[in-house]
Amino acid sequence: QVQLVESGGGLVQAGGSLRLSCAASGSIFSINAMGWYRQAPGKQRELVATISSGGSTNYADSVKGRFTIPRDNVKNTVHLEMDSLKPEDTAVYYCYARARALGSSWIRDYWGQGTQVTVSS
Repeated sequence: QVQLVESGGGLVQAGGSLRLSCAASGSIFSINAMGWYRQAPGKQRELVATISSGGSTNYADSVKGRFTIPRDNVKNTVHLEMDSLKPEDTAVYYCYARARALGSSWIRDYWGQGTQVTVSS
């Protein structure tokens, strides 16, 4: 199986910056896309940003120009660099990976446990 562990959440004032990190470990055969989703209280989980193994990125319109998603394919890590944070960015952020485990024929989605980001006004 593949495990994802996030770190880096916390409390920040509006206009500030945070960097989230996610490391994939376990019996990994390959990782395709990695990325971040978020879920605010009372709302559905939504895509924040994803990055393919080749480096193609996709961002939610609400974070374009403020967030970037660097990835290290050797270390199996992905980060979310968040600048100009707004109170509406407050949510639990979940790391995501579409991966194939060793010994498996299937590519499936894996999720981290989530990390809280709170932006105060």
